[in-house]
Amino acid sequence: IGMLGGFMLLGYLSSSLAAKAGDINTQYMGLGLYVIGEAIIFAPLLTIASTMGTGVIQSAAIATLFLFGGLTVVVFTTGQDFTFLGGALKVAGMVALGLIVCSFIFGLNLGIFFSFAMVAFAAAAILYQTSQVMRRYPTDYYVAASLALFSSVMLLFWYILRIFMSRR
Repeated sequence: IGMLGGFMLLGYLSSSLAAKAGDINTQYMGLGLYVIGEAIIFAPLLTIASTMGTGVIQSAAIATLFLFGGLTVVVFTTGQDFTFLGGALKVAGMVALGLIVCSFIFGLNLGIFFSFAMVAFAAAAILYQTSQVMRRYPTDYYVAASLALFSSVMLLFWYILRIFMSRR
C-alpha cells in the first residue's frame, strides 16, 4: 500500500507542478520528479523480470511501443475526439484502485484477467490523453502534455510486462 500511495502522491504532485506552472522550468521539474519516481517504482519489477529470461522485458517493451503507436495513429487519422472517455476512465480508475487496495488488505491475487483489464484501461487513457494533447493543451504546455502521456504509457508497460511475466 505504501508504494501505491507513493505512486499516487508522486503523480499528483508532479502533474500539479507541470500542468499549473506558467514557468517552463517548473514544468520540467514536475516531469523530472515523475520520471525519477517511476524509475524507483519500476526497479523491483524490472529486476524480477530480468531473472525470467532475456526476452521478457524486450517483448513487453516492443508490445507497448506497437500498441501505443497504433493508438496514436487511431487518434491522428480518425480525427475523433476521445475526451468523452474521461468520465468512464475516472470510474474505472476508482474501481481498479479499490481492487488493488482490497488485494493488499485481504491478500488476494488479482490475476491475469486484471492485468488484461488494466491494459485496456491504459489504452483508453492513451486515447483520451492523446486527444487532450491535440485539442486542449496550449502549445506552451508540451511538458505537461508529455507527462500525461508518459504516465499512461508506463501504466501500459507495467501491465503488459506482468502479462509476459505470468507466461514464464
